[in-house]
Amino acid sequence: MTTQAFALFDTAIGACAIAWGPHGVLGVQLPEGRDPATRARMAKRFPDASEGPPPPDVARAIDAIVALLRGDAADLARIELDMDGVPPFHRKVYAAARGIPPGKTWSYGDVAAHLEAPGSARAVGQALGKNPFAIIVPCHRVLAAGGKVGGFTANGGVLTKLRMLTIESVHAEPKAPALAGDGVFDFDPAAAVAHLRAADPALARLIDEVGPFGMKLRGTPSLFFALAEAIVYQQLTGKAAATIFARVQALFPWEAGITPERLLRLSDEKLRGAGLSRSKLASLRDLATKSAAGEIPELGELRGLGDAAIIERLTQVRGIGRWTAEMLLMFRLGRADVLPADDYGVRKGFAAAMRKRELPSPKDLAKYGERWKPFRSAASWYLWRAAERTKPRAAAKKASARKKAAPKKKRS
Repeated sequence: MTTQAFALFDTAIGACAIAWGPHGVLGVQLPEGRDPATRARMAKRFPDASEGPPPPDVARAIDAIVALLRGDAADLARIELDMDGVPPFHRKVYAAARGIPPGKTWSYGDVAAHLEAPGSARAVGQALGKNPFAIIVPCHRVLAAGGKVGGFTANGGVLTKLRMLTIESVHAEPKAPALAGDGVFDFDPAAAVAHLRAADPALARLIDEVGPFGMKLRGTPSLFFALAEAIVYQQLTGKAAATIFARVQALFPWEAGITPERLLRLSDEKLRGAGLSRSKLASLRDLATKSAAGEIPELGELRGLGDAAIIERLTQVRGIGRWTAEMLLMFRLGRADVLPADDYGVRKGFAAAMRKRELPSPKDLAKYGERWKPFRSAASWYLWRAAERTKPRAAAKKASARKKAAPKKKRS
């Protein structure tokens, strides 16, 4: 009968795995991209282990890991680890790392100082690089000197490390004020929906079909950060943009993050190496230059400006057009009366909601939308939902057309 076993389990970052024996957890494996690859890695790491259901203590450990990677508070300090075969110095490093709370970070030097072993920062890094207990021993919370993200041996490298740090920072103390008044709209959503129902029967029908207003606001540590992210995301899929932006973030100290001054000091080679196109690099440099010169409003000033004034100020930056400024007004500032009439999704949703075959021109949409004032942001959100609802129907129609066009098989 085997005394070792392992199991795969789903988390917010993908399928992880955990191995255990009679004396506790033997190791944790971060996602390898696909389940078979993760399973193969566990078989290589623990050749004597077979896959099986976890016992109660390991099941509790899995639940805690899943909760932590979901952004919830979770205590992993009491999970018993089997340290048999782990060198004494590594044990001390792992014990120190387990004392770093979620949302906080230490440097390799900090760990060395905690162990009263000055000058051993490199050895600390080597020990953490061989950490068999990923997440339970939170080596992702240990950074290089100067707050740089440093290396990470798991699949995905520093991108995985950044993602884990970002998840944990959701429940950490905020280091800077967020836009949108910490996620509060500058209007009453219930009043907005009631107004739209009364102003437009067609939109009232769409509201009934979609359901409650569910628009969410996104916080950000600074306006510069929000605009830099918007520039990177332009004309890319969400996954590709997130990867590139994570690489850009990895070039800066984690605690301080991206600032105009730090970006201006970085070479073009490093920024291009993160995956930025020449055009986006030029846009980011222009944004940083104008921000450092005080031409971009500070958060306090931004809250005191009207929508038109904000659009006018922000569109002076290379790569920031009216649409990008409108998205910031809606999803960062929570402004009530924004109608991005040039947006394809809004126009498509309008055609669907109004049961029209042709998409309206931006001018016609803006004219019709006058009746939705002063809550055109909520109207836009519902129109986006209408556009999303057309996709399954369009796919079903195509599938039906292909089925009808396919030659029928003759019966023998």
